[in-house]
Amino acid sequence: AYVESGTPLGAQVTTELLLTLFHPNTPLHDGAVIIDAKYQLTAAGVLLPLTEDPNLSWRYGTRHRAAIGVTEITDSRCIVVSEETGSISFVQKGNLE
Repeated sequence: AYVESGTPLGAQVTTELLLTLFHPNTPLHDGAVIIDAKYQLTAAGVLLPLTEDPNLSWRYGTRHRAAIGVTEITDSRCIVVSEETGSISFVQKGNLE
């Protein structure tokens, strides 16, 4: 269902494509990308549900809260790149590493 909230792509994942999608001020910059089990980029600009964990630190913004939220209710895994610091986090089952 989350795929439908974004723009369908059906493309092979490449470095160039991901850099283009996440370049600031481009139409699909905001939102997540969904990569399926066959490593196909199925959609971009996807809206994900935010975690409702009241104990989550204030230092995590919308991007991290969405990654945590979707992994709390699905079997997905997320890679999150902080726009502010460039740090990379991995999220699975609501746990941020």
